[in-house]
Amino acid sequence: LKERKLENKESLNEKEEELREINKIIVHCTATPEGRHTTVEDVRRWHLDRGWSDIGYHFLIYLDGSLHAGRPVEKQGAHCKGHNKGSIGIAYVGGIDKVNFKPKDTRTEEQKEALVYILEYLKIQHAHATIHGHNDFANKACPSFNATKEYDNITNMWK
Repeated sequence: LKERKLENKESLNEKEEELREINKIIVHCTATPEGRHTTVEDVRRWHLDRGWSDIGYHFLIYLDGSLHAGRPVEKQGAHCKGHNKGSIGIAYVGGIDKVNFKPKDTRTEEQKEALVYILEYLKIQHAHATIHGHNDFANKACPSFNATKEYDNITNMWK
């Protein structure tokens, strides 16, 4: 894997192996219009306003492809009802067309590279985990593309 900088490394630590058992990695979008800069603090505020204890995602990928830690990996997320216990949630900023506000795959090339990087990293850490889109578990468009199909090669990298 090529080196990539994570802005807050608290979420990737040596203790991860002895933490929660992870069987799913779930990809999301922030459901924000294409090109709108959105930060971890923005999403944290939205989630706190909903009464949650913190940001629901473990990682957020900005438009420039930079990876940012959200909720610590050792804590259960709040990103996919009924599937939070054994999963890690990753969201990319975007997912909505800026003109008609309909679901759209708005990932930048940098976001696509960052998603592959973090998914490969997490798959190495959690070899039995499968990769899914939020839409695999909920009647939603999120993440606005077929993550299960696109990342099947990463899900099956140890087979």
